This record gives sequence, C-alpha cells and structure tokens, in this order.
Amino acid sequence: MLAGLIFATDDADDRPGTLAATLPFGGLTLVEFQARLLAAAGATQIILVVARMTPELLGVIGRIGKRGGSVDAVRSAQDAVAKLHPLARVMIVADGVVTSGDIVQSLAAAPHDTIVVCDPDDQRYERVGSKAAWAGLALLECKRVAEVAAMPRDYDFQSTLLRVAAQAGAEQVRLDPRDAPKHAIERSADALTRRGTSTVAALVAKPVRWAERFLLAPVVRFALPPLMARLVSTLAPLAVAGLLVVVALATILAKHPVIGIGVAGLAIVSASVAAALAWVREETRLAEVAGHARSGFVALVVLAIGVRADPVAGGALAGALVVAGALLERAALPALLRRWWASPVSYLMILLPFVLVGWPLIGLAAAALYAAGTLGAAIEAFRQKP
Repeated sequence: MLAGLIFATDDADDRPGTLAATLPFGGLTLVEFQARLLAAAGATQIILVVARMTPELLGVIGRIGKRGGSVDAVRSAQDAVAKLHPLARVMIVADGVVTSGDIVQSLAAAPHDTIVVCDPDDQRYERVGSKAAWAGLALLECKRVAEVAAMPRDYDFQSTLLRVAAQAGAEQVRLDPRDAPKHAIERSADALTRRGTSTVAALVAKPVRWAERFLLAPVVRFALPPLMARLVSTLAPLAVAGLLVVVALATILAKHPVIGIGVAGLAIVSASVAAALAWVREETRLAEVAGHARSGFVALVVLAIGVRADPVAGGALAGALVVAGALLERAALPALLRRWWASPVSYLMILLPFVLVGWPLIGLAAAALYAAGTLGAAIEAFRQKP
C-alpha cells in the first residue's frame, strides 16, 4: 500500500498569509498537482500536513477527495501515524515541491527507504550532508513517521522526518541531471505560474493509437500552455469546434470536400484542446462532452462526404464506417489499445488522399475496412483477456 504525505505549512514568499501549497499552478493548485502525481504513482491515501486550515485548503481537500481514494489533513506526526496503515510505504513530498510524474513513479518503485538528493547549491533545499541536499521527495516505511511521532511535538515534522530517515540509513539517490529542469522547490506565485502551465500540460496523457499520438497530441500540447496561462474557459474551444464543424459540413456539401476535411481537422483539434483543458481542471462532464463531440464531428463529416459522393453507395459505406467506428470505441478498453488501431482521427487521414484524387467511395471503403479489422482485433483481445 502506498500513501502520500504532503507538507502544506509554509506561506508563499510573495503573498503573506497565503499558503504556498494553495497557489495557482497550471489551472490547479500546487498541492492538487502534487496529489495527482502521487495518485498516478499508485497512492490510495493522501495526507496533508498543515499548520492551519484555510478556506482555500478546505476547497483543495474537497477536490482531491472527489478523484477517489482518501484524503485527510493532520497537524502533527502523531496525527499522521493515526491515519496511516502500519505497513504502508509513505511517499514524502516537501512543501513547495514541483516535479514530474516520471520522477515520482521511479521513486515509488524503490524497494526500500530512499531519499532523493541533489547538489547543495540552492538555499531552498535542506542539506542532508556536506555534498547533498534533500530534493524534497522521499519514500519511507511508516515506522519512520512513527519514530518522529515519539519525539517532542515542538520538533519540526518535515525536517525531523528527513533526519530520522537519513540516520536510519535510507539510500540517497541523486536527481538525474536530465530531470533537474523539471524539478524545483518554489514558494513564489510568479515562479509557480511560469512553471505551472507547461508542467501541467505535460501531464496530459499521450494517446496510444497512432493518429492521436503523433498527429493530434503534439498540437494539443503546444496549444494548452498559453490557453491555461490566459485562463481561457473550457467552453471557448468547444464552441469554436462546433462552429468549425458547421463550416466543414457546409463546405463539403458545396462540393469542396478537401477544404471541408481540413476545417473538420481544425474542429477536432479544438475539441481535443477543450477535452484536455477539462481534464486538467477536473471538469469531468465537459471532458466527456468534448470527447464524444470529437467522435460525433468525424461521423458527421464522413456521412456528408458519403452522401455528397453518392446518396446510395456513399451513404451505405459511410454508415458502415460510422457503425464500425462506434462499436470500436465501445470495445476499445484502455488496457487493450494497440498503436496500430483505428480511431476517429485516422478515418479522416485515410479519407483525405482518396478525396484529393477524386475517389471518395474507395476512401470510405478503406476506412470502413480499417475500422472493421480493428474491431475484430479488439473483440479477440477482449476474449483473450485473463
């Protein structure tokens, strides 16, 4: 069992009276970002160590709790021990730590007590020796927290826990120089704003299927940071996507299918950006709407191309593609996905070259066969799943 122990006790350097942990960070707060990293690494319990309870912190606790798992706020090591399972492995996150999912997941896989250290040049990092400073992350057995709980209450919880772990012989793993740009301890609102947008954008999951992974995801990752920095509403790109798909359909019906497919591609990108923004901001309903809208846009475009090419044959081929694609989306469980599998974006990519040379029906047939073949593979994978 993995638990997370996040310290949220210090005020921001440039905002007295405001906890650094509750400062904005890429559309979230810093402590929510930290909790997300821990949950992604397998933590089923999050404990926040606080010095005082603020309205912002209460809101944070509520939002973290909605994602599943348990979340508690404590004021001392004694309170933390009472909440932790005695056999739990505890991931420690120091106050103000900004890091990456790769670093956290690598630490979570450590087989024994481990402290992440770095060069002791920066005064923000607490020294654990003459040649090393604590980088703000550690993985410890629950008994280390219990050892701190047995000490006087006026000892600083975070520093004492670090000393106890170091004296117990915890392995010190130096932060990889390649990961150094992704990792810092920040308690300034301006610094967290600068780091937040790009860092949180990097958390957006990379799709498995080739069309989304290599064509759509790079564009979404490029567009996401400036939109988050400007606090653009999630509804804005979704509304733009809806407008663009109307233009795309009108263009296709006006005998300009190539241009229509291009405009539809922009609509899909805009809907994907909306879905990513909704995911970052934990707007679950909007994320689902944007995801379904993207598939719906592709279906409408495919049907428009088919009907415009030939109301009977084209409509039948387009209908077959839409049905096969819809069944595939229901059957394609995340755990079963393969890189070569079809997806809504891939259908437009297959259609485009055929439409360019004036063979839309052949393009529809090829896309339908691709969808049907992938659907068969998905069903077979589901059958073989243990």
